[in-house]
Amino acid sequence: MRRLTLLVAALLGVTLALGEAPATKGHLVLIGGGEKPAAAMKKFVELAGGVGSPIVVIPTASEAADAVEYYASLFGKDLGCIRVAVLDIRTREDAARPEFVERAKGARGIFFGGGDQSRITRALLDAPVGAAVAEAFARGAVVGGTSAGTACQSARMITGEGDFTVIRAGAVELARGLGLFPGVIVDQHFVARQRSNRLLSVILEHPELFGVGVDEDTAIWVRPDDTFRVMGSRSVMVLDATGAKVTRQPGEAGKDLLGVRDLRVHVLLPGDEYDLKVRAVVAAKP
Repeated sequence: MRRLTLLVAALLGVTLALGEAPATKGHLVLIGGGEKPAAAMKKFVELAGGVGSPIVVIPTASEAADAVEYYASLFGKDLGCIRVAVLDIRTREDAARPEFVERAKGARGIFFGGGDQSRITRALLDAPVGAAVAEAFARGAVVGGTSAGTACQSARMITGEGDFTVIRAGAVELARGLGLFPGVIVDQHFVARQRSNRLLSVILEHPELFGVGVDEDTAIWVRPDDTFRVMGSRSVMVLDATGAKVTRQPGEAGKDLLGVRDLRVHVLLPGDEYDLKVRAVVAAKP
């Protein structure tokens, strides 16, 4: 038995050393901005274990003076949660405060507010609270977000900077994201703000990634098995360049124009489900 225990520990150590995610991970509930769909917020609380479970809200993306009060009211008064902590993290120093780290470690649900996703990553990446969020998610906590709180979940994150009037190389600025939704570039306010150009530019430069554009008043519920369900009132677009032929022509300032043949595009409606592993729309689970 001791030898078996040591073998398991050794294998786990190899996995972690290689940087692979643990086998266990939580759910994601990611909203595209605008109104927060009631069904998505209810699902977030349910996945966290109900209104009595510890929930942490991180409003770092927002510059609004009342962001802490807003999220405290949303989760406490509107959703009925009784163990809510809103972490007022504005700097990397805030993201190292021991009480914030302990709250994040012990959370069963962690929700990121909207605003500017770069504010989230500047404060949390390689900081103790960021590590605590990743640890909680790996243990099975649900992570949610809206707008910027959705965009930051990709391993490579759209910052919001760039030229979105063209489809070409180098048109969209990318930065390191939190990495809880690997293999995907997720965009928000997608149809409402006509963001197809910028997501297309990213996917054609990085065809190994899925593009997932979530519209306003809409969410995706991503399960640990890498399937997701569309929730809310609008649509989600999936761009899949696997097997497509990407073409290039010289463009201005050395930035190639990008073209593509046989790109797969899905426009998913509320209730539709998609499997990221098999790259296909699938029958909805009960």
